[in-house]
Amino acid sequence: MPIKVPDLLPAKSKLQEENIFVMDETRAFNQDIRPLKILILNLMPLKQQTETHLLRLLGNSPLQLEVGLLHTSTHQSKNTSPEHLKQFYKSIDDVKTNRYDGLIITGAPIELLPYEEVNYWEELTEIMEWSKKNVTSTLHICWGAMAGLYYHFGIDKYIMPHKLSGVFTHTVNDSKEKLVSGFDDEFLIPHSRNADIRKEDVEKEPELKILSESERAGVYLIASKDGRQIFTTGHPEYDAFTLKREYDRDQAAGLDPEVPENYFPHDDPTQTPKLRWRTNSNMLISNWLNYYVYQETPYEL
Repeated sequence: MPIKVPDLLPAKSKLQEENIFVMDETRAFNQDIRPLKILILNLMPLKQQTETHLLRLLGNSPLQLEVGLLHTSTHQSKNTSPEHLKQFYKSIDDVKTNRYDGLIITGAPIELLPYEEVNYWEELTEIMEWSKKNVTSTLHICWGAMAGLYYHFGIDKYIMPHKLSGVFTHTVNDSKEKLVSGFDDEFLIPHSRNADIRKEDVEKEPELKILSESERAGVYLIASKDGRQIFTTGHPEYDAFTLKREYDRDQAAGLDPEVPENYFPHDDPTQTPKLRWRTNSNMLISNWLNYYVYQETPYEL
């Protein structure tokens, strides 16, 4: 089944070029199906790029999804036009009386800041508190996962001496958990972050379970035992060239970045990187939507 998006959203044409079935509002209106309502809180600077990344994953689901976009009104975006935000995004004040089947909270390149110094932290905590009663299950990504673990469970992040950037091998801790159903014994996922979550801190929280981790990248997937909160420290939504764009950007800024690990062929940044994590990334989103959203949400929101 397709994802339902606004007719004029730029990501729509990009996904259609990739043969991903995207249904516009006009066609969806004529179908007598109750789609799952998914809200994306997009905290990334390049919002249109992130829209495409996430909608690509959501579009792989057999379920029909109605996707809405949310931004923080207390932060002024420097990389996305006000016109785009006005046309396609809502704020928490616009949706606070609504209920949603699923919420995705993206990452943001602000790991070095203490949470309370983030200029939209108060609004973000309002959204996370609102989600506890108005969303069936929330998926947190990268910094969004760190922020969610801090707000909901008091688990703090730790700044790493060097940025973790690359594509790393992960393993499944318990193959009987539905979120990792169908995963390979070993699989690849990109990471790009300056902070980390310590395994021992997560293990102290009785309501959380670590489902997957990496010898090099640490804890990857964490879930609350009721399935209402899912956390991923990596970037399963990244396309083949996202890490390259970040590496080129940091080079141009004179930051002397390290070459992302296990990413470029032969670790040579002049070569074209390959997408090697699509299958398990699709499986993660499909399992979340099926087992933690669709199977748990009421028909009447």
